[in-house]
Amino acid sequence: MSTVLVIGAGGVSSVCVHKMAFNAGIFTDIHLASRTKSKCDAIAASVKERSGVDVATYEIDAEEVPAMVNLITQVQPSLVVNLALPYQDLPIMDACLEAGVHYLDTANYEPKDEAKFEYHWQWAYHDRFKEAGIMALLGSGFDPGVTSVFTMWLRKHKLKTIRQLDILDCNGGDHGQAFATNFNPEINIREVTAPARHWENGGWVETPAMQVKTEFDFDQVGKRNAYLMYHEELESLSKFIPELERARFWMTFGDEYIKHLTVLQNVGMTGIEPIKYQGKEIIPLQFLAAVLPKPETLGETTTGNTNIGVIATGEALDGSGEKTFYINNICSHEAAYEETGNQGVSYTTGVPAMIGSAMMLGGTWSGEGVFNMEQMDPDPFMGMLNEHGLPWNVKELDGPVDF
Repeated sequence: MSTVLVIGAGGVSSVCVHKMAFNAGIFTDIHLASRTKSKCDAIAASVKERSGVDVATYEIDAEEVPAMVNLITQVQPSLVVNLALPYQDLPIMDACLEAGVHYLDTANYEPKDEAKFEYHWQWAYHDRFKEAGIMALLGSGFDPGVTSVFTMWLRKHKLKTIRQLDILDCNGGDHGQAFATNFNPEINIREVTAPARHWENGGWVETPAMQVKTEFDFDQVGKRNAYLMYHEELESLSKFIPELERARFWMTFGDEYIKHLTVLQNVGMTGIEPIKYQGKEIIPLQFLAAVLPKPETLGETTTGNTNIGVIATGEALDGSGEKTFYINNICSHEAAYEETGNQGVSYTTGVPAMIGSAMMLGGTWSGEGVFNMEQMDPDPFMGMLNEHGLPWNVKELDGPVDF
């Protein structure tokens, strides 16, 4: 019997819990908690309607470690799945350490007062998790997550070494809103407005946010402008692939998104420093997030596809010289909504969270300490992607990308 406790009740959590319920042979007892219990109840009602599975729900402030420990002690899960905000990673890890239970998340920790995505805070927990005899798996979403697994699958089956790597994340969907984000607005805007960084020749190269772009023709989406950004899997990939000469992350944004974001920045609405308003302190970005459409409400109106993948160049495994391979997934927003009631961006993160959880609960992936996806055998995870709604394709390109 595998009991799992999921923390967070946004779109990603909704997808993950639905997919867990669809795989009741693995996830025999599902519990869901967040700061707003009514959101958990809504997910539980949808899961019951679609699968017949009951999900227990709770109210919890994930930043309150004693309360988290009490809830874990009450539920007695084999695994805690953290799908809350990245600020809450460390307190949830602290609670898992105290309660002696395995941990999984989809995004690395960042402090509230600084848009800084780095793994070192969580990597510092390795010895404590090892001493406790439990496992923490970091970044089991799509990017990070699937993109790292894609890369390691290529390194296992196609390329002896990887010299150059480009991650391309395209959301070709249309939600019909003037301005909305397809995952948590606060996290999305913090990522986009932070300086871009990429790995090159053993160090980080920083450029201003949204200043470097290239056009790429994405299958089943079309030509889109992709902007150079920093993303946390660049840090783990550069660590676990020591021969990597250059690694970059690109994400597509439409002109309307860029226009609205520029205006919001110019008037100070993307700021993360507290300001005084009517005698109270508020954070402009959190206020903005409160008035923007919630990502979990966009599913019904979103049409089109996502296309996310990696292009890797290196020495061929078969000794035939340097080769370039492109491996990617295309996900339909409409199909994602039909299955789980959520749009494709939530789906592409929620499904890998479920698969990573299954890997841990079944013992396919195991260990004591803190681990990234790159350290795990990619093959079983890749097999489950094909089985559970995120099929992938791989093809050889004529040569390295020229952007």
